[in-house]
Amino acid sequence: METLNWTIERIATIKPDEFYALVDRNRQRIIQTFPITASACTTLKDTATFLQEAVDNEIWSENYYFYLRDNKSNVLIGYIVVKNIEMDVLMCELAYFIDVAFEGKGIISSAIGNTLDFCFGEMGMNKVTISTLPLNIASQKVAIKHGFVQEGILRQEFKSGEGKLEDVVYFGLLQDEYKTNEK
Repeated sequence: METLNWTIERIATIKPDEFYALVDRNRQRIIQTFPITASACTTLKDTATFLQEAVDNEIWSENYYFYLRDNKSNVLIGYIVVKNIEMDVLMCELAYFIDVAFEGKGIISSAIGNTLDFCFGEMGMNKVTISTLPLNIASQKVAIKHGFVQEGILRQEFKSGEGKLEDVVYFGLLQDEYKTNEK
């Protein structure tokens, strides 16, 4: 998908050096919420391994990856992963971040809309979830904007980059709700 200012790309087009640069520019911000990505991409070689594992995950339909690119600079500016896919209940989770320089511009919200089309359309999901740390108000606003309903707070559900168990705010969106919101 392409807009005037940015493009969504799939993993086949992503080079390790550009994903490493995205992670490295945002490492301090994402270490809490993307500890596996931040710790797996500390060198260019490690990032290449991380991306190859992601390719394998897509082949096995375990996860799907979307990368946001700024059209003007040709730099990666964001990352979305569809994960925790449960085909028996047709459910998956979205996780995402945007480069600090591109926050607050509606880019991630628009990209999540496209990712929801993929989840409910191509994947045939019945439910998509988003889990955020309580202090991540921006991510919660993205969820609410797309019609997600806060279903609860899961206590000590997530291990942060510091190894601390954190609560998460859990949002869910059902396919029927999504179809209603899109009309």
